[in-house]
Amino acid sequence: MKNYKRLLAYIKPYLGRFGLAIICIICASGANLYLPWIIKDMIDKVLAERDMAMLNFISVSIVIVFAIRGIFYYGQSYLVSYIGQRVVVDVREVMFRKFQRMPMAYFDKHQTGETMSYLTNDVGAIQSALVDNLIEMFTEGAILFGSIAMMFYLDWKLTLLTLITVPLVGTAMRIFGKKIKSTGKVIQEKLADITSLLQESISSIRVVKSFVREGYEIDRFKVENELNFRATMKNVQLTSLLTPTVEFLAAVAVTLIVWFGGYEVVNGIISAGSLVAFLTYAVNLANPVKRLSRIYGRIQKAMAAIDRIFGVLDLPETVNDKPNAKELPQVKGNVSVENVTFSYDGVHNALENVNFEVKAGQMIAFVGPSGAGKSTIANLIPRFYDVTAGAIKIDGYDLRDVKLNSLREQIGIVPQETLLFSTTVMENIRYGRLDATDEEVIAAARAANADKFICDLPEGYQTQIGERGLNLSGGQRQRMAIARAMLKNPQILILDEATSALDTESEKIVQAALDDLMVGRTSFVIAHRLSTIFAADKIFVIDKGKICEQGTHKELLKLGGVYSNLYNIQFSNI
Repeated sequence: MKNYKRLLAYIKPYLGRFGLAIICIICASGANLYLPWIIKDMIDKVLAERDMAMLNFISVSIVIVFAIRGIFYYGQSYLVSYIGQRVVVDVREVMFRKFQRMPMAYFDKHQTGETMSYLTNDVGAIQSALVDNLIEMFTEGAILFGSIAMMFYLDWKLTLLTLITVPLVGTAMRIFGKKIKSTGKVIQEKLADITSLLQESISSIRVVKSFVREGYEIDRFKVENELNFRATMKNVQLTSLLTPTVEFLAAVAVTLIVWFGGYEVVNGIISAGSLVAFLTYAVNLANPVKRLSRIYGRIQKAMAAIDRIFGVLDLPETVNDKPNAKELPQVKGNVSVENVTFSYDGVHNALENVNFEVKAGQMIAFVGPSGAGKSTIANLIPRFYDVTAGAIKIDGYDLRDVKLNSLREQIGIVPQETLLFSTTVMENIRYGRLDATDEEVIAAARAANADKFICDLPEGYQTQIGERGLNLSGGQRQRMAIARAMLKNPQILILDEATSALDTESEKIVQAALDDLMVGRTSFVIAHRLSTIFAADKIFVIDKGKICEQGTHKELLKLGGVYSNLYNIQFSNI
């Protein structure tokens, strides 16, 4: 229950409300404890002694007690629900913050749907564990201990005889609880698999339809759905066995009460009313035990989700600020890569002993076959990953010694696949600098050759674009990405194959915008199309994680090596 205790720690900011909720629960439960005492007085005084005053008192007290109970029941329900919902909101926010801080390496290894499942399915399980189950647990607990106290008051010997079954109930709950938690973990994993499949299938719906694979995707979903069903039914089977087991042990306790209590009434030790009241309290005792067993089972099931959540929250954030990290001042753009080696998996090196220097304002290009390490270098400069060995410095500052935000604020990236948000064109461009005015956004769009097509949209800059901007062409999305980068106005620019997916006409428009964007900035360009990098100050040819050639376009052609071969392949038919 260690992680459950950690979860309960989230209640700390709401301890005042929680204390008031406990008071409401105790008072509301007290009304249930009053009912057996009414039965006792009815039998021993009203019926046996024909006491009309007692009958009138009982009648009035029932109305008053249950009116008060209604008020306290409302208080307990509202307050516990409020606390539970606030804790769920807090946990979901903590989870989201954690994912925002996680390094790129985490997202390389985990599917988007799996990550989403933590924030939906697992947090949803916490909601059930904290709200409904917490109310029931305290309510039934109050009735349980209140009933035991009243039973001791009526007949302590009979109470001790009744409590013989308690250790047996505890053992049954412990045995079943472990198994229920285990199956609960499987259920949460299967829900994560379903969420991952849904995200993958729906986000790739164009591919699914183009290959006529709707049936195949349905079959995949049916398999995952069936696995989830089987895991759920296993959990239901265990939960269903726990309740009758506890009920049977409770029946044994009631049998002991009936026999021994009847014996005491016959011998005049207690009154008939006291025995009936004791039996009623015993039933009150049995019902909370039965319900608490169900709650325990549900909490054990939720524990699987809680363990998953804290498992993520406890993951190390491998790329973060050092305790003594400094703000990176406004940079000129001098970049040095010193003996850099990098491995994604800790076994195979994606880069090995890479060295080069770039002066402020230079345009640097990386070319080479796919998988050679070009994008890896681009990912290391904004510190999406930390180098395995060596160092990368900007204006003499080691990237690991400065604060991440101050580093990335001065780097602009235009990727091959532009990701846009489901909001307006204006807000998508403003993402580059959130405090930018509308006029500054429009100026950036004009500089990126995007203003004309934006103005032709149905609502201009206020046009809502679809998910990931799929209702725009590739060239339009790229120009919006360039406008976003221009608005940010970074000193260092990374262009990761920004025109490789465009047609010839779009490429010319986008390339013109990129040329304007690179003026006065240190630019790193990854390109397959060599025509876009002829003017580069220096070209590095990367192969198998190493720099095998470097120089200007003309110098590399004279070498007659890898670059010259790539050039001949691309331009042999021209």
